Amino acid sequence: MPVALHDQSRSSPDARGWQTACMANVPGLNLQAPPFDLLDADGAARLAASVDVAWFAKDAVLLEAGTASDFAWQIVKGRVRASDARGGGHQHFSDYGPGEIIGAFAVIMGRARHRYVAESDCVCLAIPAATFRALCSANPRFAAWFHEGLAAKQHLLAEREQGSELTRLMLTRVGDAQLAPAVRVAAGTTLTDAVRRLREQRVDCLLVEDASGTDEALGIVTRTDLLDALALDGHAPAAAIAPLARRPLVALRGEDVLFNALVVMTGRGIERVAVREGSQVIGTLGMAEVLAHYASHSHLISLRLARATTLDEVAEAASGVTGLIRSLHAQGARITYLMELVSALNSRILSQVFAHVVPAEYHDRICLVVMGSEGRREQILRTDQDNALVLADGFRWDGLDAAMQRFSRTLEQIGYPPCPGGVMVSNPHWRLDQSQWLQRIEQWRQARDAQAQLDLAITIDARAVAGNAPLCEPIAEAIRALGHDDMLMRFMARSTLSFDTPLTLFGKLRSSDAGTDLKKGGIFPLVHGLRTLALRHQVHRNNSFGRSDGLARAGALPADLADQVRQALGVFQRLRLARQLEDLDAGRLPGNHVDVDAMRHLDRELLRDALRVVNAFKEHIRSAFQLER
Repeated sequence: MPVALHDQSRSSPDARGWQTACMANVPGLNLQAPPFDLLDADGAARLAASVDVAWFAKDAVLLEAGTASDFAWQIVKGRVRASDARGGGHQHFSDYGPGEIIGAFAVIMGRARHRYVAESDCVCLAIPAATFRALCSANPRFAAWFHEGLAAKQHLLAEREQGSELTRLMLTRVGDAQLAPAVRVAAGTTLTDAVRRLREQRVDCLLVEDASGTDEALGIVTRTDLLDALALDGHAPAAAIAPLARRPLVALRGEDVLFNALVVMTGRGIERVAVREGSQVIGTLGMAEVLAHYASHSHLISLRLARATTLDEVAEAASGVTGLIRSLHAQGARITYLMELVSALNSRILSQVFAHVVPAEYHDRICLVVMGSEGRREQILRTDQDNALVLADGFRWDGLDAAMQRFSRTLEQIGYPPCPGGVMVSNPHWRLDQSQWLQRIEQWRQARDAQAQLDLAITIDARAVAGNAPLCEPIAEAIRALGHDDMLMRFMARSTLSFDTPLTLFGKLRSSDAGTDLKKGGIFPLVHGLRTLALRHQVHRNNSFGRSDGLARAGALPADLADQVRQALGVFQRLRLARQLEDLDAGRLPGNHVDVDAMRHLDRELLRDALRVVNAFKEHIRSAFQLER
């Protein structure tokens, strides 16, 4: 039995007042930490008035499996071991330490899932069952914390992180936004020439000078103004632009708050303002750019890419992708949406670099493909280049090698590090015509060495991004046919089990001096296992999340496990992204290791749940492919 340090039986108003006043001195009660920070003010006060402190001796049983509980316990000091009855004994399920809560399920559902025993002397906060149920009823977000699914916990985490980023965006300055060039034309410029300038400069407005030539006297004509003048108002194409210019020019300063631009444009019924630095106009800012800035920076990057006419301008536009990732991650954007968005931007960047280094007359005989995580649309930060070329049979171009060397160098300058394994178009090994690719796929099918399997695995994820995409279709068909080779599928499936899951037998997170490797311990087994299952069952999806869904629909993966796999992948990707952003801030190369001890309580809980899903998925792979332990 626990020894109560505060007498929970006292019920007089004085006793309750004494208890509330004294709870500030109760060790371990932190109303600002998860999950108590999810309570409203009334809930926090009710908890403080009801919670007590209890002590359990080593080997004391806190809860027996299958029984109800009068309390939910939050561990303050010590550790508790959970186990399940198996074969006349008890099999360890997990260990729990300070800050973690046990017994919540027993309070909510009326029975404990496991047997909980104190591994050492333990001090716990005791939350009465009636109080706990009332808090869950009155605070849905608090109740969601205790749901078993990973999805509810991830949603809560996203909610918690959103507010600070929105506040930061409200303080963004006009000068921090993406300004369009301030393109000037003389008052006598014809409407035809004005339209031509808009097209050449890739802008939506022109600044019209008057006889004084000063910035203060500038007027503005937008694309819409020109369209109306020519199509609706009967102006001749040779007419001068001066009568269309609106004055005075509405302008903001670079140091003004960006939100103010939104207010000014909305209030005046206009879609574009000028931006001044001192008396000089340095650019223009449109409603679309302002709205896009508050939604995300992706539209701005797309706009800059659309305007880019040189490789330097492509690189400058691409430099904003990391900032976009950082912003959306801080806003709590769903990891799947984030990956899709970044993948779309990366594809545009690669396509434009390809267009600059490969003459247009060769585009119908070359196809650029991306592979690995980029091929699956799952690469977020630029970790390396994984790309290859498919050439039309018989195509020869003396400048091919030089162009591909330039392509890889340009990507490196933009921020895509070279692939350590040389999987890049600058490597002739990854530049093959259709027939050579088909021969190589057959060689991979027959080979049973690790390198061949690695090359095959990343090629399975190949996706065309530039050039003539149909060149890849025979290769994709040949890869799909590999799924009918049972021996090859079993050989590939074994790789899913190559790395140990970083969980101990007792359910504790395991770490090395470098930290816990999320890629080897979590991401790779799920990604590769899904890839192999999808190939075997002819689920033609490139993305791991899509493969999981497709496998569930095909009956090749239990629906509940498929859902858990998708959630676990999201957890791993989000935790890895957070660490990689920290690495960038510290001037380090982005890595795959996380420091478990430095994690917030919720992150540790999510990681542990996700790794349990990895173990369950591995068991499914063993069973599906009849692999020995």
